Amino acid sequence: MIDTSSFKKGVCLVYKGEPVVIVDYTVSTPTARGGNTIYKTKFRHLKTGQVLNDSIRSGEKFEEVDMERHNASYLYNDGTSWHFMDDETFDQFEFTKEAMAGTELFLSDGVKGLQAMLIDGVVSAIELPLSVEMTVTECDPTIKGATAQAQLKPAKTESGLELQVPPYLEPGERIKIDTRDGHFLERVKG
Repeated sequence: MIDTSSFKKGVCLVYKGEPVVIVDYTVSTPTARGGNTIYKTKFRHLKTGQVLNDSIRSGEKFEEVDMERHNASYLYNDGTSWHFMDDETFDQFEFTKEAMAGTELFLSDGVKGLQAMLIDGVVSAIELPLSVEMTVTECDPTIKGATAQAQLKPAKTESGLELQVPPYLEPGERIKIDTRDGHFLERVKG
């Protein structure tokens, strides 16, 4: 059983009889006495790709989804779908932009650590690794000595992901990005 205290992005559970994955959630604590903590949760249905929003009281328990995980490889994007291959069965599968729900921005050639999530033998979702390496394609030029405080500047990667990076980065550099919230982790050396 999964308790609300175990909620995090990527957790799969049975919600109202259907398999879902947590895409995002926020926690709010009412100020009234006796008020339960509320988890405002955004789910994605694992079979249909539909996005559901709901508020759940703390302490509720949910069943885990009975599923398999296989290593997978990203193949290519044809403009409307993202194509993958199951590394164990060598079956190819694809997801539309709606089914990818923003995770497509973390995909580039050579990304490692992808997992295909199978429910009843059918690939239902793709799970990203905790971090990915990408190349900065656009960013503002560095202004040396402009401030004593560390400031961030906007940048764009080869997949179109926009994020804030340190001012010393230049276009063409490889960086590591956290796939849970899309923030810069570090410059890739070598």
